[in-house]
Amino acid sequence: MKPFKTIQNPDVPVSHLPFSPAVQVGQFVFVSGQASVDDTGKLITDTFEGEMRRSLENIRKVLAGAGLTFQDIVQTRNYVGSQEDLAEFNRIYAEYFEQPYPARTTLMGCLGTLLKFEIDVVAVAPQS
Repeated sequence: MKPFKTIQNPDVPVSHLPFSPAVQVGQFVFVSGQASVDDTGKLITDTFEGEMRRSLENIRKVLAGAGLTFQDIVQTRNYVGSQEDLAEFNRIYAEYFEQPYPARTTLMGCLGTLLKFEIDVVAVAPQS
C-alpha cells in the first residue's frame, strides 16, 4: 500500500501524462505542476497573464478536491518563462496570495518555448 492518497476532483483538467494532480501524505498535500491547460488537458497558449491566471485557477480546482484553498498553501514553486514577465508575475501573485505569504521559489527561463508559466504548491490540511 502506498503511503499517500491521490486527490481526485472531477473539475481538475484531465492529464494525459503519468502523474497525479495531487497526493496527500498526512496533513501535507503536494500539488503537481499546473500550467495553462483547459479541462481536456489541451495546452492553451496565451499572454503571460492569461497563462498564469489559468494555471492558478487549475491549482484552485486541485486544492478544492482536498477541501483546501489558497490560504492552506505553505510553499509555491513558480516557473516563469522570461525575466521580462517578473513584475507582472509579482503583481498577479499578490492577487492570489496574502500575508503571511507562503514560502516561495521562482525559477526563470526554464520552460522553453511551449509555456510562459507553471506552478506547483504544497498545502497543509487542517488537523481533524
